[in-house]
Amino acid sequence: MKYIEPFPAVFKKMSDWPIYKLSQDRRRFIAEIDDFTTERLIKEHPKLYDLIVQTLYQERIRIKETPWKVDPPNERQFLDRIRKQLVASETESKAKAAETHREILQKFVHRYSEEIVGTFSLRTMRFARSFLSLFFNRLLNAATERWWRFLSSKSRLHERIQVYGDVKAIQDLFAQGTVVVVPTHFSNLDSVLIGFAMDHIMGLPQFSYGAGLNLYNSGAAAFFINRLGAYRIDRRKKNAIYLETLKGMSNLAIQRGTNTLFFPGGTRSRSGEIEKRLKMGLLGTVVEAQRASCGQGDKNKVFIVPLTTSYHTVLEAPFLIHQHLQIVGKERYLVGRSEGNSLREWFKFIWQFFAKRSDIVLSFGKPMDVLGNLVDENGTSRDNRNNVVNISDYFVTEGVITEDLQREAEYTKLLADKIVDRFHRENIVLSSHLVAFTAFNILKESNDKLDLYALLRLPPDDYVFPLDTFTAAVAAIQAALFELAEKGRLKLSDAIHLSPEELVQDGVKNLGVYHVRKPLLFNRKGDLESDDFNVLFFYHNRLENFGLTKRVKWDKFKLVVKELVEAV
Repeated sequence: MKYIEPFPAVFKKMSDWPIYKLSQDRRRFIAEIDDFTTERLIKEHPKLYDLIVQTLYQERIRIKETPWKVDPPNERQFLDRIRKQLVASETESKAKAAETHREILQKFVHRYSEEIVGTFSLRTMRFARSFLSLFFNRLLNAATERWWRFLSSKSRLHERIQVYGDVKAIQDLFAQGTVVVVPTHFSNLDSVLIGFAMDHIMGLPQFSYGAGLNLYNSGAAAFFINRLGAYRIDRRKKNAIYLETLKGMSNLAIQRGTNTLFFPGGTRSRSGEIEKRLKMGLLGTVVEAQRASCGQGDKNKVFIVPLTTSYHTVLEAPFLIHQHLQIVGKERYLVGRSEGNSLREWFKFIWQFFAKRSDIVLSFGKPMDVLGNLVDENGTSRDNRNNVVNISDYFVTEGVITEDLQREAEYTKLLADKIVDRFHRENIVLSSHLVAFTAFNILKESNDKLDLYALLRLPPDDYVFPLDTFTAAVAAIQAALFELAEKGRLKLSDAIHLSPEELVQDGVKNLGVYHVRKPLLFNRKGDLESDDFNVLFFYHNRLENFGLTKRVKWDKFKLVVKELVEAV
């Protein structure tokens, strides 16, 4: 089901939001993280000395090679004190040294937990809500109408965002337990647009979410982010103590009923594909939190809501696909010219975003429990045969709910597989996805003896996609998409139901609409060309992993090159 108009809020008062209640108890929450994480690390690392030495080494490398403005000014002094204390422990008795190592561990954990845990201010939230809504709506009108109508408000941002899914069912889950939203990640705009949609359209409370510590380098950004429920993530820190503290925070926040949003893929999709593999760190804390709640006799249930985002244009696409090809292609990928990410280009993108109509699609999937079982409107878990499932039974050993991290790791893998499956099933195919997929496959079939990297090095100026041939290929893909949609493998936007001729026009008009070098465009004769095969490949990848390539006989759509291209 598709929604645009806003829903009534789940909570009438913002002071009832779980994230606000958590922030009010911040000091005690940090103390819980300290104790929980310290005990977990002691259990997993019998030799604390080795763990501390490794952490000291990694931290010294970090502050030397990648210092940030937001870093505490006393970091070097802190590490020096830890080093001296550790050296002194080498002359102590075994029992005294163990006590010293535990004390050092506690200092590290507390320092990290203080850094990670953010705050939440109702006053700042109210201001941000009003200001951002007014700012975006005014900007939208200024861009789409006339400057002298800047002070009128006729268009609203939420009308630009299409929300699919059973919003009412998701709202009902807040009375049954804790909701964790896990989206796909394609753009830096994801967090802003998802947050706006959940607040202004879906009527959901503010979620706890992770914000990169680098964002705090700006004073203004730090002020707002730090007071809007974000917890800080420093991706430079790879040591075991920091990572365990971060996971402990997530685990305990969910146990306290704090609704959470995180990207299980870990970072933006560099290739443009829907995520196939997820990070197990934070995802595992969801399973652990559910087991802990069951063990405490708490009826609070944890619900997972997958979310698939779709855009006609990802501003960072040239940069992202460049990174992807560098990583997977290595020496086979020859660096070409790409668009940058300068401040000027960001402002230009934001202006064009409002000035041009372009679909923003958020497709919320069916809610699941932490084992991947679908849940009904009452939060009841049901298996594939529609039988009621008691989630506590999954954590029982010899009649008692027990902690078994190995077992829970397997559950996490199972949950990850189910989320990936839902990402694909809830994917809304846009017209731009279809035309990009079609064009790149025609190009690939026309050069079937070249590998991907040789294909990408071909000069785009030498290739023309005749409109009639291209439209016929689009019709073939369109028919295959109808079959997949009927089987529940994916979903289709309204544009996919247009005639093939209209579909081509709509897709090419929207594909990469904000890019300087167009992945696909009409030439003067009405046929199609590309300015950038790399970016075309990025958008093509959106429909990878659906088996579409095997459903079309591509040899019927081979291109005729303008001029014979020498062997690459």
